[in-house]
Amino acid sequence: MNNIKSTFSIKDLENLSGIKAHTIRIWEKRYDLLEPMRTDTNIRLYDIKNLQKLLNVKLLTDFGYKISKISKLNQQEIEKFVLKIQNEKNVNSHLLSNFKMAMVNFDQSLFAKTYNELIVGKSFSEVFCETFIPLLEEVGVLWSTNTITPAHEHFISHLIKHKILIEIEKYQLQQNEISDETYVLYLPFNELHELGLLFLHHEIVTNGHHSIYLGRSLPIENLIDLNSYFKKITFITYLTVEPHEDEIEEYFNDFNETILKDSSNELLLFGKKTSGLKNLKLPPKIKSIENILDFLATL
Repeated sequence: MNNIKSTFSIKDLENLSGIKAHTIRIWEKRYDLLEPMRTDTNIRLYDIKNLQKLLNVKLLTDFGYKISKISKLNQQEIEKFVLKIQNEKNVNSHLLSNFKMAMVNFDQSLFAKTYNELIVGKSFSEVFCETFIPLLEEVGVLWSTNTITPAHEHFISHLIKHKILIEIEKYQLQQNEISDETYVLYLPFNELHELGLLFLHHEIVTNGHHSIYLGRSLPIENLIDLNSYFKKITFITYLTVEPHEDEIEEYFNDFNETILKDSSNELLLFGKKTSGLKNLKLPPKIKSIENILDFLATL
């Protein structure tokens, strides 16, 4: 428990809730909404209860409740209104807050409970696209602003990865492939961010295609032997931090000469680094896919 972050700055609250620090200060002064502690140098610090209350208040304001009304409610009454909203059709904001609280507290039980609540009536693909992608985008911002530690990011990423793997295994146990296409998914050497690639693997498998997942940090030469097993391979990779900008053109040329030349294979590129490839002349068999939904529609 000593590793759990138990106090937060007002900037942390802003990053976690999306409510500007200036607004939080006004709500404190005008409505006594939160009860911060003070350091010897008069800096505000907030505990977990204050964070939870602010996230609940954010949900209520998103649903049209006035802050002047919310401020008159006690904690139990606020939670009652939040539960009411949970039963309405749009609960994504509340669930995102729960996932963030699970991450901040390293609370695996809260993650599992929230996920089980979310998956009712939805496909895993919908859950990933509608909730996990926005959550991961927020996690990236929270990490870059030092609101959370790398341990928090690893914790939430591991839990999401576990859910993807469970869903993939479900389909693989009963898989009836509808095509003879072969997809090989891998990450370049030193690239470790695999959630996006794992989700693509899930989508390919669940659409009835043969998908081989090779995972993280794979040098190009480790892919060569695959050409002797399959007539045509669609290689897929996800570029988040690697290859480095000054090495990326050389990487693609090397891949083309080593893997694609004199074959019917191709390489599809996904990930945030693809946006920087617009001015780069790619070999004909290497294609950059900026919109993952466009690709999924072709499966």
